[in-house]
Formats: sequence, C-alpha cells, structure tokens
Amino acid sequence: MTLIPAIRNVTADGVDVFYREAGPADAPVILLLHGFPSSSHQYRNLIPLLAATYHVIAPDLPGFGFTKVPSTRGYKYTFANLATTVGAFLDALHISKFAVYIFDYGAPTALRLALQRPEAITALIAQNGNAYDEGLGKEFWAPFQKYWKSNASEDREAIRTGVLSYAATKLQYEHGVAHPEALAPEAWTLDYALISTPENQEIQLDIFFDYGTNVVLYPKFQEYFRKYQPPTLAVWGKNDFIFPPTGAEALKKDLKDVEITLYDTGHFALETNVVDISGKILDFLKRRGI
Repeated sequence: MTLIPAIRNVTADGVDVFYREAGPADAPVILLLHGFPSSSHQYRNLIPLLAATYHVIAPDLPGFGFTKVPSTRGYKYTFANLATTVGAFLDALHISKFAVYIFDYGAPTALRLALQRPEAITALIAQNGNAYDEGLGKEFWAPFQKYWKSNASEDREAIRTGVLSYAATKLQYEHGVAHPEALAPEAWTLDYALISTPENQEIQLDIFFDYGTNVVLYPKFQEYFRKYQPPTLAVWGKNDFIFPPTGAEALKKDLKDVEITLYDTGHFALETNVVDISGKILDFLKRRGI
C-alpha cells in the first residue's frame, strides 16, 4: 500500500482511461469525480489524506486530463456517455460498491450512474456539486441557458470567448478566495493547457451544450435522494459563483442524513481547505461504518 497516488490506465468503453489510485486494495472505495476545467489532478492533495483508510480512485473523464479517446471511437461528448464510460471503468476495475465525491461535472455524471445502479453508492460527498435549479449561479449560467435554447453558433462563440480563456480558467480558482496569491498556479495552468487546443475546445463546447440535459434530470436526481437516502456530506465553498451554497442547503429538502459545512472559499475548495475537508470526510464515513 502507498499513500502516493499511482498513475494508471485502463481501457473501458473503448476509451483509454487515465486514473490515479492509492490506498489498500481491499479497503472501501472512494471514487473522486472531477469537474470543468480540471481533471484528477485537482485531487492530488486529497488522495494521500484519504488513502491510509480507503482505496481511492480518481479518473479523468473523457475530454479532460490525460484520458484518450481514439478518433475511431466516434465518441459523443454527452453526460449520458460520460456516465456510461465511468460505469464501464468501475466494471473494468471490479468495483461494485463505492462512496463518491461529486464536484461540478462530476455531480451529474455520478448521479446519472446512481439512477442506473443506486445500490452501488454507499455515500455521497458533495463539494460544489449541484442537483437543484436554485443551485445554479444566475449570472454564470445565463449565457449557457441562452445557448441551450438557441443552439446558435453566435451563442456557442460567446461561451468560447467568455469561458474557455486563460483568464476565465484562472478566475474559477481565484474567485471568492481570500488569498489567491497563495494558490498553486500549476492547477489552472495545466487545466488551460489541456482544454485550449482547437479540438478540445469543440469538445468542451459540446459538453457545455449538453449540460442542459442534466437540469432536466434534476427532479430524477432528487427522486433518487428521497428513495435511496444515501448518507451525504456537503463540503461547499460558499463564495462559488457557479454553484452557490443554495445548492448545498437544498439537499435538506430530500435527504434525511445530510451534514453541511460551508467554507469561506470559492469553487475549488480543495485548493484552500483540503486538510479540513479530508478530516470531515474521514469522520463522516467512519461514523456511518463505511
């Protein structure tokens, strides 16, 4: 066993999935699903803090990080397909039960998977991972909602200009953070390097457009919460302009076993509060016998 993440690849759903793995192979699994514009790199500091107790797995979703999708695969970048690939990835690793850390894009990806295999999920750790209309930041999401309705090229280009720039990538890390000068610049530098190629920009714009299908599924996600009642820990950056803390508070409407901690930070809360968040996760899961 090592607490330092191993770098691995496995073929699943015709995709060469890159992932980071650490911890005892026979321990309970925690699956870490990243969001836009990042990759499993965002969990580089969290993994060692959890790996003494848990088998921690963090894949790069198709279109992100170092996961490779063969051009011959004809992959369509939709959230339905991201969930299918993650399911195939888990099957390839023979993982049938897991707690899942849901952040940003990782939330609808995991919750789509939960609709398909609800008994597989032992707990949810929601970190700025939303499933409610009121959890969408109005100003940030307005151009996306316009794009979802129109599917117009000018709306697509407006998002390219407004969201896929270096400045916008950096802003996601710095906004709402008291001391942005203390953040690790390699985080947004790597993110931007990987999403800024012409081919990947088109992938990101396709995924942005498809996010609208997640909003349609929010009632289904909420029905899953009510029916299966997964133990849920919400650890949320309260200054997030993308998924504000109203999304965390909304969980109380549908979940009986939910604990919420709001942090005075932004979207990428692990960049500033990883030690405290890891402690919350370990304590929460221990108290539930997971």
